[in-house]
Amino acid sequence: MNILIVEDEARIARRIERMAQDTFGNELDSLKHADSLPEALEFIKNNPLDLLLLDLNLNGDNGFDILGTAVSESFHTIIISAHKDQAIPAFEYGVLDFVPKPFNRERLEQAFNRAIAKEKTGTHHVKLLAIKKRGRIQLIRIEDLLYCKGAGAYTELHLADGTKELHDKSLEKLEQLLLHSFERIHKSYLVKMSEVTEIMVKPGSKYIAELKNGENIPIGRTKYKDLRGKWV
Repeated sequence: MNILIVEDEARIARRIERMAQDTFGNELDSLKHADSLPEALEFIKNNPLDLLLLDLNLNGDNGFDILGTAVSESFHTIIISAHKDQAIPAFEYGVLDFVPKPFNRERLEQAFNRAIAKEKTGTHHVKLLAIKKRGRIQLIRIEDLLYCKGAGAYTELHLADGTKELHDKSLEKLEQLLLHSFERIHKSYLVKMSEVTEIMVKPGSKYIAELKNGENIPIGRTKYKDLRGKWV
């Protein structure tokens, strides 16, 4: 686990560092502290990262200035901030968690555990996914997203207008963020269930989900029974 803490108060940064070391133990590969946005951006640009812990008020700079960039990357972002009024906008941008200051050990550990959990753990409502496109950040509305397809370390986002975009996050990380209206129906597919019109069994015991747009998505053998129960 490679973690970057972006926090301008040294005392709070040291406290977060101690809690991260206690929680991740031997799983922690690196733990870096940056106290300014330029330093944070430079580190993100040049180093592998699994988790960003970001304050939203840094010596007067607004952490939201790098949030669009951060959530478009392959790693998860957790906000640690006293600005509770920014929690909903942050979740809408696709952060994994928002820990309000002042925080205690239990609350921060809860956020850390969300970062390493493989299943959906949040109840928040992501409305946008940020992707990098031609050197800029583009926001994709969740309501326009039909399904996600794993593409190695990346994920294809298949949209209602027939286009597809590439996200730097893995399918597993996007599954953690997306609403429970999306189901993992195959090792390579995460589908919005409201788009499914029929579940079929084809010759050869092949299981298929037909979408409203006519596309057929494979269903994993181990997923079929559970999916059938939820869909009916």
